[in-house]
Amino acid sequence: MTDQAPSELLSSSPVAIPQPARSQTLQARVVWGDQIVTVGGNAPVRVQSMTNTDTVDVIGTAIQVKELALAGSEMVRLTVNTLEAAQAVPHIRDQLDKMGISVPLIGDFHYNGHRLLTEVPACAQALSKYRINPGNVGKGDKHDVQFGQMIEAALRFDKPVRIGVNWGSLDQELLADLMDQNSQRAQPWEARQVMYEALMASALQSAQLAETMGMAANQIILSCKVSGVQDLIAVYQALSKRCHYPLHLGLTEAGMGTKGTVASSTALGILLQQGIGDTIRVSLTPQPGESRTQEVVIANEILQSLGLRVFVPSVTACPGCGRTTSTTFQELAKQIDDHLRAQMPVWRVKYPGVENLKLAVMGCIVNGPGESKHADIGISLPGTGEAPAAPVFIDGEKALTLRGENIAQEFHQIVETYIQKRFAPA
Repeated sequence: MTDQAPSELLSSSPVAIPQPARSQTLQARVVWGDQIVTVGGNAPVRVQSMTNTDTVDVIGTAIQVKELALAGSEMVRLTVNTLEAAQAVPHIRDQLDKMGISVPLIGDFHYNGHRLLTEVPACAQALSKYRINPGNVGKGDKHDVQFGQMIEAALRFDKPVRIGVNWGSLDQELLADLMDQNSQRAQPWEARQVMYEALMASALQSAQLAETMGMAANQIILSCKVSGVQDLIAVYQALSKRCHYPLHLGLTEAGMGTKGTVASSTALGILLQQGIGDTIRVSLTPQPGESRTQEVVIANEILQSLGLRVFVPSVTACPGCGRTTSTTFQELAKQIDDHLRAQMPVWRVKYPGVENLKLAVMGCIVNGPGESKHADIGISLPGTGEAPAAPVFIDGEKALTLRGENIAQEFHQIVETYIQKRFAPA
């Protein structure tokens, strides 16, 4: 133990409190009806997702869009790959409007987008944004012509575009040209560095071409997606220094389960902490039987963990140890967390601000009372060998102690009552 006085233990200057930065990008507007989602500038980082239904299946696709929107996705992308899919889009929009789901829809176009947007104007109108892959709009002389037709549709219907480059479908003519240039350098770059340059050049040149056609700079969003964490960080750090367009982040194929979650969280967390990124998507391969909404939940958690957004009340729960051989606290924590997420679509409207609620479900006396005091509502459940009593703390003060067989149900009711009293409009 040190014998220094408390005042002498403080350093000369305090440790800086981490604050995620935000880069200064232009602000785009993605609109459907009265729903306006601002992207970039001082707008919050937005969460995006994508359906994996057959777009021709109007009802099935509309249901999945609704599920994604209720989970917290602020924009939902659809595959528009055939004439039938394009013709289905207005009907999907109609179904969503009837269900009261105003989330903007994004059309994902490859190879034939110029034709579909021209031949099915109702599709072009029903979508709120178009995703254009410059590597898949045509080769040679057709490239600029077909790209221009998509930009003309965006201008006609006043829609923003995302120019989304992907290293799996990179413009091979551009890449070959850059490789030739690189071979003539006195000290050639590594092949991966040339690929980085090709990704950014494809996006930036396409954006400049769109502007020469009349597209406003603040209606253009860029993405350069790769599947490697370090590659994504390197490309977006460089891209953010070269333009002021809003940037969409995401690993193009994050993978399944734990791998996809960790890779996305690592890459996006690092970039977002540096102020890079205006929209994000976690591109998970769903586990068999897993809901598509899992990618939205993870995206929300990334932003909430960084302090950039708040989507749902937070539940702090201890990991458990030899003091907590009972699974009671694990079960209660899961029940509370599941219930909060299920209720949020209703609570967001009924109880404004409820997403800021903080709960603690702890497993023993070591950290239980302390963590519970830091939460709005906390419960410290008895550990192994402790008396069968669970003190409940409300707003930092011990309010009561629960005992008996119905601790979980009684605590659940305490949470409900607290939410009603604190967040119900006056």
